[in-house]
Amino acid sequence: MMKLEDVEGVTVVRMAHGKVNALDLELCQAITATFRDLATEAHRGIVLTGDGSAFSAGVDLWRIVEGGPDYVDAFIPALVDAFTSVLTCEKPVVAAVNGHAIAGGCVLTSCCDHRIMTTGRGGIGIPELVVGVPFPAAAFGIMAHAVGPQRARQMALSGKVYSPAEALELGVVDELAEPETVLSYAVSHAARLATTIPQDTFRLHKAHVRGLTPAPDYDAEVTRIWRERAADGWIADYMARATKRR
Repeated sequence: MMKLEDVEGVTVVRMAHGKVNALDLELCQAITATFRDLATEAHRGIVLTGDGSAFSAGVDLWRIVEGGPDYVDAFIPALVDAFTSVLTCEKPVVAAVNGHAIAGGCVLTSCCDHRIMTTGRGGIGIPELVVGVPFPAAAFGIMAHAVGPQRARQMALSGKVYSPAEALELGVVDELAEPETVLSYAVSHAARLATTIPQDTFRLHKAHVRGLTPAPDYDAEVTRIWRERAADGWIADYMARATKRR
């Protein structure tokens, strides 16, 4: 269900669940468990992608119909947990959007720190309104953070599925790449984030940008890291490189 591979020191996480990696209870639980495990491992960067021709086509609606109320009661919290596990991962997480990223698949993409989508076949959007179901509150917050409140509103209320070029213009994704290079680009970006930025600095910036760190705690941690960077040579090395470039 989740395939893990080390590529250049980056852990590539592939969702491998059916033809289109539809989000059901089991896949959501597997995503959550995988990212919780990765948070404690030694690697420094993560790429999230889908096996086959889709990133994720969203919630498995047939399971919703077949499972009924009891399944829904278990599924919605598991879906939110899956989103949260990716969103709050302290390490750099880059999405290699290798195909369709629909509804929950789009939200999962938006949980990542950087999003690279294939120029090949694939659409991305949040058509829940057309399906007739509302988003969990966490999903709305994730989309608003990813593209801004106005565009999140437009996406949610139109239910439109966007082409890769449209998604880039909207800011739903950050870059486009050819189908054969989207994964390698994602790995390179994750490796760059992991090796050129101190881990604690990236963690703190990410948490604050996501709105996960209270201001007093943030400022205290900022002071601690500035003191550490002054002592460990990182700032001095940066200044030496910057001065040399001039």
